[in-house]
Amino acid sequence: MTAVGAFTFVLHSHLPYVRMAGRWPHGEEWIHEAASETYIPLLNALYDLREEGVPFRLTIGLTPILVEQLADPDVKDHFDAYLEEKISLAQADVKRFETAKDLHLAYLARFYVEWYENVKRSFDERYKRDIVGAFRRLQDEGFIEIITCGATHGYLPLLSRDSSVYAQIKVGIAAYERHFGRPPRAIWLPECAYRPAYITDEGKLRPGLERFLHDLGIGLFFSETHTIEGGQPVGVAAGDAIGPYGEIKRRYVIPIQQAIPPREASTFKPYYVSDTTAGPKAEQHSGVAVIGRDNRTGMQVWSADWGYPGDYDYREFHKKDGISGLQYWRVTGARVDLGFKDYYHPDWAAYKVGEHARHFAWLVSDRLREYHDQTGNFGIVASNYDTELFGHWWFEGIAWIKQVLHQLAQNPTVELVRASDFIERHPPTEVLHIPESSWGMGGNHWTWDNHDTHWMWGPIHAAEARMEALAEKYSDPDTNTRAVLNMAARELLLLQSSDWPFLVTTGQAREYAIRRFTRHVERFEALASSLEAGRPDRQLADELYEVDKIYPDIDYRWFKAR
Repeated sequence: MTAVGAFTFVLHSHLPYVRMAGRWPHGEEWIHEAASETYIPLLNALYDLREEGVPFRLTIGLTPILVEQLADPDVKDHFDAYLEEKISLAQADVKRFETAKDLHLAYLARFYVEWYENVKRSFDERYKRDIVGAFRRLQDEGFIEIITCGATHGYLPLLSRDSSVYAQIKVGIAAYERHFGRPPRAIWLPECAYRPAYITDEGKLRPGLERFLHDLGIGLFFSETHTIEGGQPVGVAAGDAIGPYGEIKRRYVIPIQQAIPPREASTFKPYYVSDTTAGPKAEQHSGVAVIGRDNRTGMQVWSADWGYPGDYDYREFHKKDGISGLQYWRVTGARVDLGFKDYYHPDWAAYKVGEHARHFAWLVSDRLREYHDQTGNFGIVASNYDTELFGHWWFEGIAWIKQVLHQLAQNPTVELVRASDFIERHPPTEVLHIPESSWGMGGNHWTWDNHDTHWMWGPIHAAEARMEALAEKYSDPDTNTRAVLNMAARELLLLQSSDWPFLVTTGQAREYAIRRFTRHVERFEALASSLEAGRPDRQLADELYEVDKIYPDIDYRWFKAR
């Protein structure tokens, strides 16, 4: 029996820059939690499959700013301390629950002792404290494809200068090459946010994002389902109000609608993205391919109503022990108040993992077979998720991924692939015009530009213009001036992070995000002012580098006007 189609997980791993920028509840512990609950368990699952001889393949994005932090010596030391603290808390819980003669809770506390000890042992011994290197080895051996992203996850469609769009991608590529020893083949556009070419009010042509990707050697990106298939954006009901800043008012080179009607395009196949900068020529493509997220398999995990993570036997994320902070309860029921949650049973959850992995593997195979039967084509199902959903939010999610890969590797009708390999073997045969879009509410920019966040874009755009002017002014700076220019470039990238407006909009860490954003703006302005005054402040640049220690090989000239 031969394969009728291909499958890849596309996992997007990202956290904002939080190194030495606070601890619990907001700050560097975000990295520690993600590393202990997601990244190291995922590595353990993949290395276990490798040692078992399972020929798995998948696609995983590691954003440049996340990689910089995972590779940082201070973050590594703090992570070891975090794990030691977790082990101590679990050990104290064992004694507390044994004294109270609550045997099931004592059993769960011992479960956590073993869990965190295994994570620490894996980090220190199995991966030699090098999470980035562990992922690199899997790529070098052909098991995974690591894809890149914008340097600090900047929201590219809303940046006002092409120099900033270029620099976000260029810096990300340079960091990728430094950490992984090769150029990336594909990118996860931050927030899946795409923008075609358009003409500004001043009559200037701004290239579509596909032109930047092509010029920098990127051959593939990923999009939301509605970007490919049209129709109502996923997760938004007809008639939902998007808000005053969600409306896109631009004069496009290729006229398109934001909410396009349903069309024949399918997420089962890749497309070349039309070169929107070249004008409305259907035959003109950019050489850059796009693969859309498969909605059916995506919702099987994401759906709040029937997604796997909501199963009653999985661990409850939101209820935590008042002393240790560890999670000892299961979901129990759809509308069960936190005060009435039942205790967690790892063996019950493990059984459900097997059931759900088998169901998902069948679902993938069934969708590919149905598409092949209808069209005769060899299709692809790309299931795109935030990596941190697995392990951190859905505690059993990593075990589920491992079993899904094991199941599909044994299925002769499904070929496990890395995304760029699929494009090489099955290059697109059609060109597609895709609309300005994102994964956010309404499928547009509202999540990042709304009544709560609109004030942030003025300082961002002003900083972009100042950086561009400085890059033009200093063509051959001395060593001290160059160091200040490069530090200003780092601060500009950090203040452009899409995480700050996102956290404000969602309210998850509103005050923290505002504080972090304004601090990076202030740091950039201080550096820029010293340069503009002809007195570059090298001491300030060196002090800030110790705090914002990213991208040692950055070149401020990447911010020159395009």
